[in-house]
Amino acid sequence: MTELILFNKPFQVMSQFSAHDARATLADFIDLPGVYPAGRLDYDSEGLMILTDDGKLQHRISHPRHKLSKTYWVQVEGQINKSAVRQLCQGVELKDGLTMPATAALMDEPDDLWPRDPPIRYRANIPTSWLSLTISEGRNRQVRRMTAAVGFPTLRLVRAAIGPWSVSELAPGEYRRLTLSREELAKRFPAPPSSPISRRSPSRRRGSLPPKRGRR
Repeated sequence: MTELILFNKPFQVMSQFSAHDARATLADFIDLPGVYPAGRLDYDSEGLMILTDDGKLQHRISHPRHKLSKTYWVQVEGQINKSAVRQLCQGVELKDGLTMPATAALMDEPDDLWPRDPPIRYRANIPTSWLSLTISEGRNRQVRRMTAAVGFPTLRLVRAAIGPWSVSELAPGEYRRLTLSREELAKRFPAPPSSPISRRSPSRRRGSLPPKRGRR
C-alpha cells in the first residue's frame, strides 16, 4: 500500500517541513513521519497539496512531463472578459515561452470557499471576478503570470484539485489520509514499463481515515 495525504494548505504557509525564519511550515500542521510533498504551492497561494511516502509516486505527481492536471480557482482584479479567457485557453506568451493550452472558464465565487485570513484588500471602485483554470504544467508562479499577461492580475489563488483528488471537505489546515493499492496506482498513474510507480511491498494498512485537523 502507498499512503497519500491530502492537505489544504492555508494562506502564508511554506510548502516544506524544514524551518523557514518565522514563517509557518507544513510541520505546524502535519506530524506524520516519512511523508514528503509531491510538488509545491506558493506561500501566498492556498488549497490542495499532496504528500506521499512513495518517492516514485511523489516524482510522478510533481514532475511537469507527466502532465497531471491541476485546477485552480482564481480571483482576479477587474471584470475578466471572454477574450481574456480565450487567450488563457489558447496559450499565453510568457518570458519563458508560450504556455500550453489550458481549460479556463468564468465562474461565480465558490459557495464552499473558506474566508481568507487575512482577506484580500477591498477596493470599492474596482470589481473582481473569478475563473476556473486547469493547467498541466508546473512553471514558477504560472497562473499568476498568465492572468497578468492577459490584463487581469491575480488577487487570490486556490488550488482546488490535482488529478482525481480535490480539496473538497477539507478546511484550511486539515488533512485526510488515504491508502492506495498497487493496482489502484497502476490504474490512476499508468507508467512506462521502464519506470514503474513503486516496487514497495504492500503494507498492512487498509482503507482511509477521516479528515483530521492539523496541529497549530
